[in-house]
Amino acid sequence: MRILAVVLMALLGGALAWGAQGLPPRGDPGSPASSHEGVSVHYIENAYAESRTPNMVTAVLADYRGFDTFGEAVVVVTAAVACLLILLRSGAPAGGASTGAGGGAPGRRKEPS
Repeated sequence: MRILAVVLMALLGGALAWGAQGLPPRGDPGSPASSHEGVSVHYIENAYAESRTPNMVTAVLADYRGFDTFGEAVVVVTAAVACLLILLRSGAPAGGASTGAGGGAPGRRKEPS
């Protein structure tokens, strides 16, 4: 089973490397994301005028993509609450420390009865 996992990971890594060869270089002004006459150019030219936010990144995240950012925050909080509920239901110790196989405090042996 471990060999199958290694082979699948190698295939996935090879597919990702092959697909990354077609990406434009970082910072290329001629890339589709930078040269498309639409969204990115509109953000750059109108971010301050439409949002009155001096930071362009904040303007895009909070004003233009506010619902998307809110949705991502909801997903993260939901995952955190789900993890907390799973941990509480499984009876895991609150401190997260293992009590060992015999129970009781770590490092202490049970006294014979």
